[in-house]
Amino acid sequence: MNARPPIAQVHAPKPAPSRAGAVQDITVPDELLITGKPLFDSVSRRCSALTTKAYSTSFSLGIRMLHRDLREPIQAIYGFVRFADEIVDTFHHFDKVELLDRFKRDTHLAIEERISLNPILNSFQWAFWKYDMDLAHVDKFLESMERDLDQTAYDRDGYDDYIVGSAEVVGLMCLSVFVAGNRVQYNALLPHARSLGAAFQKINFLRDLQADWEGLGRTYFPGLNLADFDHDAKKTIEGEIEADFEHAYQGILRLPNSSRLGVYMAYIYYMRLFRKIRRLPHHRVLEERIRIPNRQKAALLMGSYLRHQLNLL
Repeated sequence: MNARPPIAQVHAPKPAPSRAGAVQDITVPDELLITGKPLFDSVSRRCSALTTKAYSTSFSLGIRMLHRDLREPIQAIYGFVRFADEIVDTFHHFDKVELLDRFKRDTHLAIEERISLNPILNSFQWAFWKYDMDLAHVDKFLESMERDLDQTAYDRDGYDDYIVGSAEVVGLMCLSVFVAGNRVQYNALLPHARSLGAAFQKINFLRDLQADWEGLGRTYFPGLNLADFDHDAKKTIEGEIEADFEHAYQGILRLPNSSRLGVYMAYIYYMRLFRKIRRLPHHRVLEERIRIPNRQKAALLMGSYLRHQLNLL
C-alpha cells in the first residue's frame, strides 16, 4: 500500500508539467513533516510548560536558570506532581477517590506503554524513561497523595513518611534529570536532595498552616493541635528546617553547572521565605499566608545569578 502523501502536498495546486513532462518538486517546510508521536510528545511537553507557568511563578523562575536541555523534563515532573496535588486539594465537587485512582492507573499505563493521551502523563513518561527514574519513587509519591484524601493528622513516623513521599522522592526525580544518568553522582547527592525536598515541604506546611486547617481540616506537623501552636512549637519546627537546609546546601555546591544555578535560586527563595516566617510571632503564622512579593523574587533572581557567576556560593 502506498503511503498517504503529506497534507501540504494534497492541497497544493498541481504544478504545470515541464516540457519534458516531469512534475516539478514541491518544497515542504520541515515543521510540517513532524507528525505522529514526535509531534504529540512536543505538544505534551508544551502542556507541562504551560502548567508550570500557570501554577507557580517561583518555580518557573528557577527553571529559567537551568540549562535549556533540563527545563522540559523538570516541567514534566512539575506537571505530574501538580495535577496529583490538585486532585486531592482543590477538586472538592468531584469524586477525588475515583479521580486519583484513575490518575494512578493512567500513570502506570503511561510508563508501561510509553504513551498517554493525557499530555501531562505523556510528558512525564518521556522524562521518566529518558532520565532513568525509579518507579518506586513514583509509587511513593502517589501513596502520599492518597493519604491526603482522608488523613488529617500525623504522628512522628507518619509525618516523616509523608515527607519522604510528598517531597523527598520528587527531589530525587529532579536529581535524576540534573545528573543526566550519572549514577555515581546521583548516589553521592541523594541524601542532600532528600534534605532539600524536606526543607521545602516543611516550609510549605508552616506557611500554609492556617489554610490547611481551615480549608482542608488537615495538619501535618506531628501531634500538633493548632490551639497549642505557640512560640516553642514554632521554634522546634524551624530548627528542623534549618538543619535540612544546611545539609542540602552542601549538595547544591556539588551539582553540575547545568543545574546548580536553578536549584540555588529555589534554595534562596525558600530560605528568604523561611527567614521571613522565622521573624514573625507564632500567631501571625496562623493569621495569614506569608508570601514573597514578585518584585523581591526578581531581586532574588538577580542576586542569585550574580553570586553564581562570581563563584560566591
